[in-house]
Amino acid sequence: MTMRRRAREAAFGVLFQMDLGKLSLDEALAAARGQEWPPDDWTLVVALARGTREHLAEIDALIASAAEHWTLERMATADRNILRMAIFELETARTPVGVVINEAVELAKRYSTEESGRFVNGLLGKLVRSGLPGLAQQAVDV
Repeated sequence: MTMRRRAREAAFGVLFQMDLGKLSLDEALAAARGQEWPPDDWTLVVALARGTREHLAEIDALIASAAEHWTLERMATADRNILRMAIFELETARTPVGVVINEAVELAKRYSTEESGRFVNGLLGKLVRSGLPGLAQQAVDV
């Protein structure tokens, strides 16, 4: 597993714990920090988790607009948080769109249901095709 993939996985874990376990950002980050992290990778974990939480309302609105026949509450907790993190990264990072989507699909396959990979891929693809607001100005190295 690449270090960036490991960092995305840890950031997903932080978001999942905050959503399902109702932990604060600091508590969830402290739990993830239990292992050794190269500084750049830990920076990515924190940036993805903190940024996703800071922009949660806008991100959830984007998901709701694209998810036909699905409410956020009905989505699997893993899927919902994978989508949130991927959308934040798509909106703010210089990471290629295909890489972000592929990483999100892999997380969904690993941590959610059999259908989750297709669900995450389809929803992110739909949002990218419709033109996410931040895609035009991808500027931050996350």
